[in-house]
Amino acid sequence: MPHPVFLTDDAAHDLDELHGYISRHDTPGRADYVLAQLEKAFISLAESPERGAHPPELLHLGIREYREIFFKPYRMIYRIVDGTVYVLLVADGRRDMQALLQRRLLES
Repeated sequence: MPHPVFLTDDAAHDLDELHGYISRHDTPGRADYVLAQLEKAFISLAESPERGAHPPELLHLGIREYREIFFKPYRMIYRIVDGTVYVLLVADGRRDMQALLQRRLLES
């Protein structure tokens, strides 16, 4: 049975910003392609959300409640709560992920 998957407001904002950035610095077609691939990854979580790895930046802190999947170099961080998947963050993995994860997941 598929798991419900929800995109948080923060993650939706991440996707909007990412699309805009790629459109400005590459092409709108490339931005649409990246967004479509991230949406496929998002949808695929409904069937097997446990497949994602624990983000190493959080694992070093002993935190195992978050998982991630990739469409390289982009990372999608999510959490499974009572069988429901919540996508919390979508970011370029080349960013300072330690600081981003701390600010967005641990301090909120």
